[in-house]
Parts: sequence; C-alpha cells; structure tokens
Amino acid sequence: MYISFSEYTTETNELHDNQIDLYDMQFFIQALKKFKPAPIIEAHCDGPCGVYDPAQARVAAEAVLSMTKKILELERPSEDDVIKWASYHNTLSRYIAIKEDEAQKTRDHLLVLWTDFFKPEHLEAHPELHEIFWKAAKTTSYCKHEVSVEHAQELMDYVQQIHEIFWSVKGRKVEWVLATG
Repeated sequence: MYISFSEYTTETNELHDNQIDLYDMQFFIQALKKFKPAPIIEAHCDGPCGVYDPAQARVAAEAVLSMTKKILELERPSEDDVIKWASYHNTLSRYIAIKEDEAQKTRDHLLVLWTDFFKPEHLEAHPELHEIFWKAAKTTSYCKHEVSVEHAQELMDYVQQIHEIFWSVKGRKVEWVLATG
C-alpha cells in the first residue's frame, strides 16, 4: 500500500507526484518514536498553564447564594394584570437559570481543584479534603434543584474551607473576601 502526495519544488517551480510505501512510513514513525520520543507533559487541561485559584468557585457560589435570595424575595403581582405576571415569570425564570448555571460553574471549578491541583501529599496534611470536596459537589446539586438559602450558604462555607486549605498548601495567607460585601 502506498501513500501518494504532491510536492512543489520552488527551485524549478514544478509539481512532482510522489509515493511512499506505507510499510516504510510506519517503520520510520516507529524508529522516530524509539530514538526521539516525545516528552511527557502533564496538565489539568489542554495547556499546562499551572493557574489554579478557588476564587472562581467563590464568585460562582456567591452568585448562587445571591440568586437564591432574589428568588425568595421576588414579589408576586397581587392583581390579574397579564403583563405584570409575564414580567414576574420572566424574572423568576432568569433568576433560576442563573442560579443553576452558577451552581454548575461552582462544581466545575471545584472539580478542577480537587482532581488536578490537590496531590496525595496535600491529603496527608488535610485528610478532610476529600469529604469537603464531596460535600461541596453534592451541595451544588441541592442548590440546583432547590431554592434553599441554607444549602446556598453551606456551599459558600465549603468553598471557604477549600479556599483556606488551598492557600495554606501554597504557603500563603489570602483573605476570604466576598464581592457582595
């Protein structure tokens, strides 16, 4: 079996048709792998950025708490005005969508920290780490299918614990600051 390709020669401005035997190509690739192997690269994503920070999870969890409170505080129209009811339902559905999206973002950001940043030596120093992450991930589910300030606050508390452990592992003291004051 042969692989056909065309090659353009700039010196003569000519196009040449060529063929390479597939067996020869496979032999060449195997030899290249043996004598010049690719380096092993490890990363939490498609690029080895090395950038981790629980702040993204905090912002998302804070939005979950904020939207949960807004849902509970949203006043239903007292009259049979169709426009006011439509506005109410529009606002409520937007709040719910944002709350659920932010709960998922919280989970996604936490899972990157849990599965990619924290290493076995961190678990030795903080044996409670797996349980905190597990409970935080479960709480994001509760926040998605409930409207509970208690669960939204629990999520914030778990994210704060993860924040504190994360920065202690990095040997830094980073204050827990909320965007909502």
